[in-house]
Amino acid sequence: MPIADQYHRLELGTAALLIATFAAGCAPRPGPDVLAATGRTVPGAKAVAVYVATTRARDVPHQNVFRSGRADKVNFAEFTISVPPTHQPGMIEWPVGAPDPATTFATVQQSVLDGPSFVRAVSHHTDASGTHNVGVFVHGFNSNFQESLFRFAQMAADSDVRGTPILFAWPSEARVTGYLADKEAATFSRDALANLLTELARQRPTGSITVVAHSMGGWLTVEALRQLRLNGQSAVLARLNVILAAPDIDVDVFRQQMAVIGTLKRPLTVLVSPDDKALSLSGAIAGSRPRVGALNVRDPRVEGLALKSQIQIVDISTLKASDGFNHDRFVNVAALYPRLVASADTPGSGLRNAGAFVLNTVGTTLSAPFSLAGEALAGE
Repeated sequence: MPIADQYHRLELGTAALLIATFAAGCAPRPGPDVLAATGRTVPGAKAVAVYVATTRARDVPHQNVFRSGRADKVNFAEFTISVPPTHQPGMIEWPVGAPDPATTFATVQQSVLDGPSFVRAVSHHTDASGTHNVGVFVHGFNSNFQESLFRFAQMAADSDVRGTPILFAWPSEARVTGYLADKEAATFSRDALANLLTELARQRPTGSITVVAHSMGGWLTVEALRQLRLNGQSAVLARLNVILAAPDIDVDVFRQQMAVIGTLKRPLTVLVSPDDKALSLSGAIAGSRPRVGALNVRDPRVEGLALKSQIQIVDISTLKASDGFNHDRFVNVAALYPRLVASADTPGSGLRNAGAFVLNTVGTTLSAPFSLAGEALAGE
């Protein structure tokens, strides 16, 4: 095929994807009304307490309504979200009209916190087993506050991992046309995220600190890790277990970031899907620069990157996506997490090892990609 025709087809494909993206963006989205506290739940519902640190500005002082404005200082809040007994893993059962805790997610209670009260609450919060583990979620592009809050509540409920959930919410425009604005807003927030991780490591000297970052939140997170290393905060980095889900990061930029960050005590995990259409679009916007979250683990160069940087790159294409762009598969990892953790110390599981792998959803183990090329995974 002539090169000119190839470029023409690429332009048509990109245009079609843009149209589809804008069409998806026209669907109704949850507003701040879903954050109104109902004060009630129902038998069988799961209540998830989420602490919030956000660089979003409050619409009104002393109220937990956050839009896309950038705050001069970090704002804090606490929410309790009720997950209904009928909940399906990986899904958010959004209320239509008044929330019904029997069938939809619902805000049970919420509180405005200041910095000291946030630190006190997080430093003293433990579950029934007394665990001091912390989970931090950094959302991605085109997300409003309530979407990121309820998404984290869903993942916390599905994973059933004991610990303290903390949402780090940065001021996304929550518009499909806001890509460049979101990139700037994410960069604006990197100091705040680095400071939060430093404070968590100081306040909770025991237990794990797991950071899960999606899409453009991956860019923000890796920039914060780089900053911690440059600031000599190696002790903080040693406490972290970092998972980047579909990170929207230029591959060459990522190499440079990891060269500064260096080897972490626990290998950084990157969840990828080569058929991620959202990352194909962001790569096209960036001048046809490939994104880390769309790497193909069957490419020997990808394994070379993983081994050189001492990171773990895992293809999760076997998981179901619900967004039409194959960009949200990571939300289904939460339901598998307990079994993944349980098998982590099993010889041959591939977990906690640097390299390139494919997730086997049947055995909840990781397999070498080269033995799976061209084959369907068992049970798929």
